[in-house]
Amino acid sequence: MPIITLTSDIGLQDYLAGAIKGLLLQHCADAQVVDISHHISPFNLPQATYICRSAFKYFPEDTFHLVLNNLFDRKADYLLMARHNNQFICCADNGIVTMIAGEKPTQVVRLPLVAGENKHTLNMVKVMALAIAAMIKGASMEQVGTPVTELTVKNNLQPLTGEDYIEGQIIHIDNFENVVVNITREQFIAQQQGRKFAIFFRRDEMITHISETYADVPEGQKLALFNAAGYLEIAVNKGNAAGLFGLQGFRRDQLQQGVYQQLSFYQTVKIIFE
Repeated sequence: MPIITLTSDIGLQDYLAGAIKGLLLQHCADAQVVDISHHISPFNLPQATYICRSAFKYFPEDTFHLVLNNLFDRKADYLLMARHNNQFICCADNGIVTMIAGEKPTQVVRLPLVAGENKHTLNMVKVMALAIAAMIKGASMEQVGTPVTELTVKNNLQPLTGEDYIEGQIIHIDNFENVVVNITREQFIAQQQGRKFAIFFRRDEMITHISETYADVPEGQKLALFNAAGYLEIAVNKGNAAGLFGLQGFRRDQLQQGVYQQLSFYQTVKIIFE
């Protein structure tokens, strides 16, 4: 059974998520449509990247991933389909595919939009659905699209490092208001080199221990751990870290054209080694 996943910033307040699923099932009746998230913050590609990278790796080969974030970043008459880790990513040419893959995928094609049709979300999904339906029947990527030689490239946000520190940015705040930082376990260990450390965040709060679970500290106490995706997380046992400490990630009102990747848009978490 073909699998199609959906990731978007459209929310669940209106008809659109349901209409997208219905449209996909019209053209791919045997597919299993799976929601990853429809609650990505608008225009927040770093958060979308974190969600997608953390989820995609658990899906079988040949899964089709529709990433519908920031579809209207630029005027274009095509969409992209890329093959990465033996899965397919369909998205706009807005840089998200290179952020998810960590590089330019070796196989990318353009899916042309239908001339004369309104370029709204459902018509864009229809183009993706028709391409997927053809591939389910045996068509190749080159048969449903045109090979790409150039595409928009954006680099994922990386922590800043020095001899005795690593500084990350908040990329996600989950439903429990736990704060996820773009520092992975591997990056932390490589920078730590066995040294003692202190994690600093807003209001001069400090943590000097990495916990294994939330229950490692008493209720209401702060902690740091590496979550199931392998990223540093600041939390409060049975509390909300973001609200308690005034921590915020990307906000729509902070967006300014041309300065998308400036780190000042993100609250920072700094780890000092000694």
